[in-house]
Amino acid sequence: MRRKRERVTYEYECSLTAEKYVRTEKAQHPKELLSVKAWYEMNPDKDDRPAVVKKKLGLLKDDKETIQ
Repeated sequence: MRRKRERVTYEYECSLTAEKYVRTEKAQHPKELLSVKAWYEMNPDKDDRPAVVKKKLGLLKDDKETIQ
């Protein structure tokens, strides 16, 4: 009978939002890791998420409102 291979996990914390997340690969520069939320806060001009996602996250108040 084969043994199950154990998967090694690494826990990291976003330097801006203090959000914790788990990765299966070791990061080369863990101090530079950002969460998706933090990246979009730093780069609002590159926010290409659909309106449905923005509304779900509370970024849009009405269906007709858009963020530019």
